Amino acid sequence: MLKIYGEEISGNCLKAKYVADLQGHSYEWVNMDILHGASRTPEFLAKNPQGQVPILELADGRVIAQSNAIMRYLAYGSGLIPDDLYLEAKMDEWLFWEQYSHEPYIAVNRFQMKYLGKTADQLEPWRVERGNAALDLMERELEGRDWLVKGARFSLADIALLAYTQFAHEGGFSLDTRPNVAAWVKRCHTRLGIS
Repeated sequence: MLKIYGEEISGNCLKAKYVADLQGHSYEWVNMDILHGASRTPEFLAKNPQGQVPILELADGRVIAQSNAIMRYLAYGSGLIPDDLYLEAKMDEWLFWEQYSHEPYIAVNRFQMKYLGKTADQLEPWRVERGNAALDLMERELEGRDWLVKGARFSLADIALLAYTQFAHEGGFSLDTRPNVAAWVKRCHTRLGIS
């Protein structure tokens, strides 16, 4: 049986869970208390020397790290990955962009406010600015379409970006002035069967 090592406070871990659930994979969720060092134990570091969650452990003991790699593995051969090579590459653009230009701002500000108790005025202004720029880009890109990959249906790109965008308000960001993003979050929730 598959095992997913993760913590549900982490959007990156939720990505793996959402895809596993949507695809109907049987798996064991191994809860990791990352706030208290569970990903830094010798036992966990033997599985993933990077010391990060999530990881996916296959039935034969092999391990896959990094949320987007795990999503791709779990979704292989499904409609979550476009079967057109160009659209698949466009999906990958969003996956790379999410980790480099979205998560470091939306997720980090959320963590600092929700789990470290910082107030909005204690956040790094440059990080707030880049988070707002990421949400503004999504707002523009979602104009007139349901999903992030133009010409494709619901894909891993939507799951990847949903993971932290749905909690943007917990990091001091607002979707009130971003109706396209807010409507997209609702569509994603409906598609995944979550609220």
